[in-house]
Amino acid sequence: MATSVEQKQKIRDVVLTHAHLDHIAGLPLFIDDLFANLNEPVCVHATSEVVTVLERDIFNWSVYPRFSELAGRHGAVMKYQIFEAENSFTIKNLSFKAIEVNHKVPTVGLIISDEKTTIAMTGDTAEMDKFWDAANLEKRLDAILIECAFPDELNDLAHISHHLTPKSLHAEIAKCVHLDCPIFIINIKPMYRERVIKQIESLKIPNLAILEVGAVYEW
Repeated sequence: MATSVEQKQKIRDVVLTHAHLDHIAGLPLFIDDLFANLNEPVCVHATSEVVTVLERDIFNWSVYPRFSELAGRHGAVMKYQIFEAENSFTIKNLSFKAIEVNHKVPTVGLIISDEKTTIAMTGDTAEMDKFWDAANLEKRLDAILIECAFPDELNDLAHISHHLTPKSLHAEIAKCVHLDCPIFIINIKPMYRERVIKQIESLKIPNLAILEVGAVYEW
């Protein structure tokens, strides 16, 4: 989790879209770093399928301690809050809608809103319709974050692993009715980053940019 020390001290809610390692790898160390000083538990929001994987394969005492069974000086250090795909939930002042997307394991995208702003984030996915159906029902979107993992020449690998390429990304964006909404590309595989960006730029998709790691975005 790319967070500063100050941010770590404030974060007490973590939302997971699915249980693949690149999306959960930072969670054990994040909680471990905070363990001694937590005065309230870190709440992990996830589907039941994701919680099952975490408890069975990560927080299983063999790989890492089962933090859901441990307490620090001020009580519990981690708890789960389960949500279901196609349902809504709230965290403080934010409203979340979880929408099933098309990935190799159970995965959700999210539509996140407060009183002023609404953004939609796919998480990892291949071609999908439910996500766009839900996003298109919103009166407005301030940003869309959508994955594009592999270059076009690795389409077979993208198909097998349920990811997008620039070509399939272009087709997905065409399903969105919010034509003036800024679009940010996320989850590019690091090894192929330059190739994917070059191919995306050649498509000249309006309002599209590559999300930069470490940059601050306000919507």
